[in-house]
Amino acid sequence: MTFTEQCNSIFNQAIRDYHLTDCVDTPINNPYQRDSIDHILYTKCWIDTVQWHLEDIIRDPYIDPLEALAIKRRIDRSNQDRTDLVENIDTYFRQQYSDVKPNIDARLNTESPAWAIDRLSILALKIYHMQEQVDRKDATAEHKERCAARLAILIEQQHDLSTAILQLLEDIAAGKIYMKVYRQMKMYNDPATNPVLYKQK
Repeated sequence: MTFTEQCNSIFNQAIRDYHLTDCVDTPINNPYQRDSIDHILYTKCWIDTVQWHLEDIIRDPYIDPLEALAIKRRIDRSNQDRTDLVENIDTYFRQQYSDVKPNIDARLNTESPAWAIDRLSILALKIYHMQEQVDRKDATAEHKERCAARLAILIEQQHDLSTAILQLLEDIAAGKIYMKVYRQMKMYNDPATNPVLYKQK
């Protein structure tokens, strides 16, 4: 099994496990050994899955404004957790390739492996939920046909992105691409850098 096949399998497992209850308050029950890459990947996709459904809920036009604000704050925390996990994945790769000496002509890539894997997790969610639309009993034939066409594109994207990630990892291992990771340094979550927060002191 390739690394991206491993990722997609774990992402699908996390999504299926969430939908056993389909409730954003269901506690995570990660089946993988703590500190393993599999544990991180499962947690990452679980967070993405919960946030996907929070984004659905908050778009209810009749939602209570106070509930909407609480969900918005929850989504903000989720985004920070997601970013932290992506950085943990990149830390894993930096350790994996710590002995690789980049070639003199090694190139930089526009994104790190972990941010590409982040997109792979979101694609797994899109595929799951688009398949739901294709299978809807109450939907029109036109709706199902349109969603089936979109599903085919998403599956193609998943295949292409999986291949591109493997190629990126191969190039890093061969010293053809220099793995350089920048932390996100989100300022709005930091009371020392968000002016709305630090001006209240």
